[in-house]
Amino acid sequence: MPAPPARAELIITNARIYTADDAHPLAEAIAVSGGRLQFVGSMVEALALKGPATRLIDAGGRTIIPGMTDAHAHLYGLGVTLRQVDLTGTRSYDEVIARVVAKAATLPRGTPVLGRGWDQNDWSDTRLPVNTALSAATPDHPVVLERVDGHAVLANAVAIAKAGITADTKDPQGGRVLRDAKGAPTGVFVDNAQQLMAAAERGGEVMNPREVLRSAVREANRWGLTGVHEMGVSPEIVGTYEASGAAGELTLRTYVMMAGDSASVAWAFARGPRSALFDGRLWVRGIKLYGDGALGSRGAALLDPYADDAQNSGLLVMQPAYIQGISERALRTGWQVATHAIGDRANRIALDAYAAALKAVPTADHRFRIEHAQIIHHDDIGRFAALGVIPSMQASHQTSDMYWAGNRLGTERLRGAYAWRSLLATGVIIPNGSDFPVEMVNPLISFHAAIVRQDANDFPVGGWYPEQKMTRDEALRSMTIWPARAAFQDTLLGSLTAGKYADFVLLDQDIMRVAPELVMQTHVLQTWVGGVKVYELTAR
Repeated sequence: MPAPPARAELIITNARIYTADDAHPLAEAIAVSGGRLQFVGSMVEALALKGPATRLIDAGGRTIIPGMTDAHAHLYGLGVTLRQVDLTGTRSYDEVIARVVAKAATLPRGTPVLGRGWDQNDWSDTRLPVNTALSAATPDHPVVLERVDGHAVLANAVAIAKAGITADTKDPQGGRVLRDAKGAPTGVFVDNAQQLMAAAERGGEVMNPREVLRSAVREANRWGLTGVHEMGVSPEIVGTYEASGAAGELTLRTYVMMAGDSASVAWAFARGPRSALFDGRLWVRGIKLYGDGALGSRGAALLDPYADDAQNSGLLVMQPAYIQGISERALRTGWQVATHAIGDRANRIALDAYAAALKAVPTADHRFRIEHAQIIHHDDIGRFAALGVIPSMQASHQTSDMYWAGNRLGTERLRGAYAWRSLLATGVIIPNGSDFPVEMVNPLISFHAAIVRQDANDFPVGGWYPEQKMTRDEALRSMTIWPARAAFQDTLLGSLTAGKYADFVLLDQDIMRVAPELVMQTHVLQTWVGGVKVYELTAR
């Protein structure tokens, strides 16, 4: 007689389970053993695995989905941001200054004040700010404030002086210093010019790296995230991840992309990629390159000038030859490459660089990615599938940018902007993310944006270019199995399939069936990673 099946450690029944598994898309029970899914299917069959020590949970008819993965985020950066002045949602420059002044009052004189999250597009005056008022309000502290997209900073006069920046300072390649008529800096430093302000940030509050990471991981788990693709970190931060993993502190499966600067890339190539460390809690096997800047600060590289700035076509942060060269080395050494490209010129450059690299080093399953892929010329839409390149996109960027994107781009280019349906029609997958802390951590914001292309107030009626919407099934996949596929993790993660890690989320309502306007009212009740509950909602 065959041996009886092993008894499960945990069985959850009476649930509506969306598995993201084509073979068995719906289930009503799961059984867990050894941190893996032992069974996914009917309650009767699951309960047959019950033993004397099995823990039973009745889900009360609630919804379970696979653990969600944010396919493009800055996890360590989130932890840092949680300790800085939060400028998210400020409605005026005056409000920014008030928050900075309040923080400065708590710090010793001369201590840098750092913040993040301002967006001039949310103010009545949508021009990039000058630092005159900020400097007058903060004469005793260097102040450096990162724009919401991370592609520009606003610095006060004390910070600029501390950094040694003058009218004679040249713009670095791939960066721009905003200046007055006499050439003096007015406070905003775009893309690579942000590096000029590094000296002004020194001497700030001391942060414990592992506590920074722990706080970010806790925040991610709270919103139902069980995985994240961490974009562009230094070797030092990789060390923090490894120390945290060794200490059992990573309750988030983290796929790390190294920063694309020459020093970080040299370190990565010398060390080699690493996968599924600490029982599948850490991967270090990607390299994040930068094609251009951001649309909001007019650094996205466009084929034609900006509609609202005829003398400007954006910035190339890294040169095409560099992207191609790193891509070739990555193909030879087993690294994945992901290139930030927002503008149509940057997307074309990245595709061209990948095509050249793949011609030099033919590789069938490279899974190279373009991060954001926001504005794509119609001639380039089909090239993603043809080259096997994955467009890694962030649905909530569309709903954040839609109010002013037309001003930047004009009507014609909007047809190739945030074009999810056009890309999906070619056969590619679209792993979805938030780019947090650029956007909110909550992945259901991106789920909602993907299916309706509206903001939280149901604007605009019918959706913004609604022909580009995703279905709910696609939106769920974009946060589960597609990120896993985009990170070479799909045999371990991304769907509720027997044998995979037991990563799942319990929700208080069915996001696949409720009215769209109710999706963002959904609460994450529990988050489970490897069969262990890492978050539970205790009060609403």
